[in-house]
Amino acid sequence: IHDFFSLSFREQPIFSTRAHVFQIDPNTKKNWVPTSKHAVTVSYFYDSTRNVYRIISLDGSKAIINSTITPNMTFTKTSQKFGQWADSRANTVYGLGFSSEHHLSKFAEKFQEFKEAARLAKEKSQEKMELTSTPSQESAGGDIQSPLTPESINGTDDERVTPEVTQNSEPRAEPTQNALPFTHRYRFHSH
Repeated sequence: IHDFFSLSFREQPIFSTRAHVFQIDPNTKKNWVPTSKHAVTVSYFYDSTRNVYRIISLDGSKAIINSTITPNMTFTKTSQKFGQWADSRANTVYGLGFSSEHHLSKFAEKFQEFKEAARLAKEKSQEKMELTSTPSQESAGGDIQSPLTPESINGTDDERVTPEVTQNSEPRAEPTQNALPFTHRYRFHSH
């Protein structure tokens, strides 16, 4: 919610409508619980710093919807004036009751549009990660330091005793510690 308040003053909504907001009852997962007493503004925002699209709604000062749109989300029309989508991060299902079928259709159209934009943004960020990581590493950003992790986890004392277990990675990662055991093991290195 702190994220939302910094976002709300920084960004302008890219589409707004009015609807009654509901959330699925967390206990039964069947009944709808109204989270607004009357129709409130529901807006799509684009957060340029994180390159994400969000659906946000305030009731007074309380954020009753703060949902980041992901490529696997689906907005479903369940009647002429009601639609819903599941947000796995918030662990809930949001429902919106509109005053007309036209307003529902417009909201659904925008949901699809921004969902597609979120998919493209995700693909772009993955490409960027692949370009910035070195060619010898895996494409996932978290693997960049992976050659060092076995050494730091196992501890250097064990490695000195059994250099043959990890001989493929050790000379590259920690040459000073492995110089002696390798010279001893492969005598031609010392020539």
